[in-house]
Amino acid sequence: MNLMMLLEMAASGFGDRVAVVNEGERLAYADLLRAAGAAADAIAASGAKHAAILDVSSLALPIGLFGAAWAGVPFVPLNYRLTGAELERLLAQIEPAYLVTDAARARALRERAGVVAVAREDFVAQARGGSARSAEWSMEGDDIAVLLFTSGTTGPPKAAVLRHRHLVSYILGSVEFGAASEEDAALVSVPPYHVAGMAVLASSIYSGRRIVQLPSFSAEAWLDLARRERVSHAFVVPTMLARIVEVLEREPRARAPGIRSLSYGGGKMPLAVIERAMRLFPESDFTNAYGLTETSSTLTVLTPEDHRAAAASDDPAVRRRLASVGRPLPSVEIEVRDEEGRACPPGVSGEICVRGEQVSGEYLGKTSRVGSDGFFPTRDAGSLDAEGYVFLEGRIDDIIVRGGENMSPGEIEDVLLGHPAVADCAVVGVPDEEWGEAVAAVVVRKPGVEATPETLREFVARELRSSRAPARIEFREELPYNETGKLLRREVRAWLAEAKSGRDSR
Repeated sequence: MNLMMLLEMAASGFGDRVAVVNEGERLAYADLLRAAGAAADAIAASGAKHAAILDVSSLALPIGLFGAAWAGVPFVPLNYRLTGAELERLLAQIEPAYLVTDAARARALRERAGVVAVAREDFVAQARGGSARSAEWSMEGDDIAVLLFTSGTTGPPKAAVLRHRHLVSYILGSVEFGAASEEDAALVSVPPYHVAGMAVLASSIYSGRRIVQLPSFSAEAWLDLARRERVSHAFVVPTMLARIVEVLEREPRARAPGIRSLSYGGGKMPLAVIERAMRLFPESDFTNAYGLTETSSTLTVLTPEDHRAAAASDDPAVRRRLASVGRPLPSVEIEVRDEEGRACPPGVSGEICVRGEQVSGEYLGKTSRVGSDGFFPTRDAGSLDAEGYVFLEGRIDDIIVRGGENMSPGEIEDVLLGHPAVADCAVVGVPDEEWGEAVAAVVVRKPGVEATPETLREFVARELRSSRAPARIEFREELPYNETGKLLRREVRAWLAEAKSGRDSR
């Protein structure tokens, strides 16, 4: 099993069909196959052990993904928003690497040992102008296909390992080959380093659907591109959908594009947002897809029929399902387990554990977290109802999911503790209609040293980036700890909710 198998089948079945569209450039399936072969030659000639991309979505993304698969090296999409120090830590883990990036970064990295940096435009031009590759690709399913860096509860990011068998199993179990018509088009607006970006790319190619890339998201650009390219399918994270809804509501004359299938996932969707979206896109089939980087994307689906039934029902139990993430795919098993590892009955909260061929649960250089029974503990809290619908309740390990991006509270706390005015602090996620979750902090100041919320926000933004800076900062005399010294984050969240409620009531 190899990702190249998916592209080879597509190129054989509909080679003249347009595979990818990016800012006016178009690449057919047969041309993508040939370009992937030329890219594989370049990667192999470099001697690199990994092929990475540090850039927004472009034609380089599918060429690089399949070129790496053909060359037999892992593909590593890196977060292009990383600071220099953050990027350096990740590059050190994948050396020697063949890195495709923007022209400015390629020049900056040209002298760095362990990295062959190539500008995006040069990479695409050389691949498209290259000759077909004769070498065969490995069909060993345990070869690593993709490494995706994801944050833990504390400490630096770790690389989730997705092997070819994981990704191919997911595609074969959820997509029908050649099911798309030549007119079908999927709008991809999630960044390359998001697991959904990899999953949408592979599934669209296997189905024969045209991929329309939006390199930089804005609601206005998304709506315009969807109309111009007559997009039929799209995937968005909740934050994106909230902004699209706001634009359509703000501009009554704005015409919603005729999208047949609109999927969302990557974070908690506020109920008010999905209800408004369903009114604005009455002809669209909505799908909520829940999954993790470590599971090759989707595990459960709330289908279009589920959405319609829940929205139309007067039964609270049925209507509540609109806030669920649906039921497992046929190839996936889900159990909710208590702290002793026992299965919880319907309606009882615990940790969501999953099993299936697409589940990796493995990190580079670390022991697999998959148990002897094949189940992977997701660290997500939730419950099942009597009909098997999954309801998420948050992250057991306190990861903050802001706009589909996972953030480590420990990382932000470490930065705050570096400020001369901060004696102690706790960072948690709080509900936010736009982002799903927002970053909030409770800070204990050192005696006699002053600091304002704004100065602390600016301090975090400089050290990390603005998206990780707490949107809310409250000051307290001390933080709540139990007798063993463990921070009681649930009490921190309760403080923040109480403070907000007090302000709202005034």
